[in-house]
Amino acid sequence: MTQPPAGTAPQQEPTAFTAWRALGMLIQLVVTDPAQLAAARDLLTEDLTELDLTCSRFRPDSELVALGDAAREATGPVSVTVSPLLAEAIAVALHAASLTDGDVDPTVGGVLSALGYDRDFALVAANGPALPGGGAGGARVGVRTIPGWRSVRLDLATRRLTVPAGIQLDLGATVKGWAADRSAARIAEKLGCGVLVSLGGDTSVAGQAPDGGWRIRVQDLTGLPDQPPEGPSTVVAIRDGGLATSSTAARRWQRGGDVLHHILDPRTGMPAAPVWRTVSVAAANCADANTAATAAIIRGRQAPAWLAGLNLPARLVEPDGTVHTVAGWPPDQE
Repeated sequence: MTQPPAGTAPQQEPTAFTAWRALGMLIQLVVTDPAQLAAARDLLTEDLTELDLTCSRFRPDSELVALGDAAREATGPVSVTVSPLLAEAIAVALHAASLTDGDVDPTVGGVLSALGYDRDFALVAANGPALPGGGAGGARVGVRTIPGWRSVRLDLATRRLTVPAGIQLDLGATVKGWAADRSAARIAEKLGCGVLVSLGGDTSVAGQAPDGGWRIRVQDLTGLPDQPPEGPSTVVAIRDGGLATSSTAARRWQRGGDVLHHILDPRTGMPAAPVWRTVSVAAANCADANTAATAAIIRGRQAPAWLAGLNLPARLVEPDGTVHTVAGWPPDQE
């Protein structure tokens, strides 16, 4: 079936599009050669299956969960040799932590679980009892601490990973963007066509772009092609690299009346203050765009100046829908 991709504006023909749900998110795939769509989907499905088996925080047989189980039972540091895929995913997460001065920290997994996000989000109860030590206004969870990304040591040459006892890693802040980059590049190389891969709205493109570039609709919540956008939206075009959106609106739940979301400030152990509803960033690759967008949510009012200083085009939306743009991001238009 040939149609515009979910979350994007129509492309000039020929392009072919398909979308499906996997790993708790909407997967979108577009290729510039319609004859290659089935093969591209097979390659992407293969990548996502490997990603889930390796990096899932919720799948009991994943490599990441096995690492967390070993750390939980340990009385001292745990040192293991990990698979090439997990080593690369953790390296990306540690690089993001370094680039953002710890704003994006992969060691928040234990606190996320304590807050109630301990399973696929579709299974997280929308409402629940108050958190231990919690209270109105978002008091901290007193039962867990965040070890901090500097407590994780990885030797990429040997794939030897050392983590402190009790740690639970969460790669959700970086893994989607990195995985989109990885799959888009692999599909373009193997099939020789232009490709767009979007994982939960984090989008990477590779190969020859369509005329006019890849036109992508940016909005609060990723939707299907026939769905109108929720809240303010805009359309932008990219020819290479990636574009990612981080949102405090997409994954929200309540505990004891406190409204929570999945983007944690590692310094407080609680969801980032709701200064921005969404932040969208374009960068040289989707992994960097994803990192910057998430860090901007955490940095709050300091985010526009920080993004401008890095010359990263970005669109920031306040809770009331007010839109701010920096570093050459175009004005909103449909």
